[in-house]
Amino acid sequence: MTAALALALLTFQAPADRPCTAQEVAALTALSTQPYRLTCQADLSGVDIRRRVLIEGAEGSGASLDCGGGTIRAPGPATTAAPTVAVWSRREGDRWSRPVDVTIRNCTVVGNVRIWGMGAGGSMRDLLASSRTAGHTQAAQSAAPIRVTLDRVRFEGVGTIPLYVGPGVTRTTVTRSRFVGRSTSTAVYLDAESAGALIQDNEFDIRTGREQIAVDGSGANRIVGNRLALHGKGGVFLYRNCGEDGVIRHQTPSYNQITDNLLTGAGWLRPRAVVIGSREGGRRYCGDDRGWPFGSSADDGDGATGNLTARNVVRR
Repeated sequence: MTAALALALLTFQAPADRPCTAQEVAALTALSTQPYRLTCQADLSGVDIRRRVLIEGAEGSGASLDCGGGTIRAPGPATTAAPTVAVWSRREGDRWSRPVDVTIRNCTVVGNVRIWGMGAGGSMRDLLASSRTAGHTQAAQSAAPIRVTLDRVRFEGVGTIPLYVGPGVTRTTVTRSRFVGRSTSTAVYLDAESAGALIQDNEFDIRTGREQIAVDGSGANRIVGNRLALHGKGGVFLYRNCGEDGVIRHQTPSYNQITDNLLTGAGWLRPRAVVIGSREGGRRYCGDDRGWPFGSSADDGDGATGNLTARNVVRR
C-alpha cells in the first residue's frame, strides 16, 4: 500500500456521516406516499416517521436513524418492492453503488426491512445473469450493502417477512430487537450468497407461516442467545433453495453457528427446532436452473457442512 493510499483510507469520511439538518428532519417526518432518501444521521427523540425510508447507493454510506422509541409507519402497504425501510444498492452502468456502515436503532418498524444488492426493487435480471457465472458469490457480495446494524428495533410484521437480508449482503447485525405481529413466511430470511450476519440477544414472539429464521445458501452466520416462541412452527432451518426463479445458488448454508438459543412452543410430534439440511432438493422448481456445472445447477442438495449447534434449549 502506498503512503498516499494509506492516507486516503485514514481520512475517508462516509458521505452520510453528518447530522441531519432541521430541514432534512422535517422532510423525513412529513407525511408522504413517497420514500425519503436518507443521506445523513437522524436523531428523532421519539418523533414518528409517516413515510417509507430509503437508504440507497454510496451516498447512503454512514447514514443512521435513531427513532428514540418512535415508529416508522408508511401510509401504504409494505411490499417487497416498496418496503417500509430499504437499504439498497443501485446499478450504475457496469458497476454497483452500495451503502456501507448503516445503522437503525430504537425504532418500531411496522411492515418490513429489506437489505438488497442485486435484485433490489424486485428486478431479478442482474441476479439471474450473474448466477450463470462461476464467480457469482463474490460478485453478489461486492454489489451488496455491508455492515448494516439493526439494534433495539421492534419489527412489527403485517404479513410480509419483517427482515429480509438479500443476496450477497454481508455482516448484517441484529441485536437486542423484538419480532412481533405476523408473517405468512418467516421472521428473518438470510438469502443466497449472503454471509457473516450476527443475530444475537433478540426476542421472537411472532406468528409465522413457516420457520422463524431461514438460512438459504447463506454462510458463516452466528445466531446466538435468542429467545424464540415457535407457536408450533419451526425454529432455524438451513438449506439451499435450488432453482427458484431460475437463479443458481452457489454458496451452501455452511459454517454457521446456532448456539445458546431458547426455543419454546415447539411442536410435540415434530419439534424441528434447528434443522440443518432441511430441503435437500425436493422442490418442483429445482430443475429451473439446470445447465451449468456449478452450484445448485449441478447439485440440488443443500450441501450444509461445518455448522455448529450447541447449548440450544428446546421446550415443547
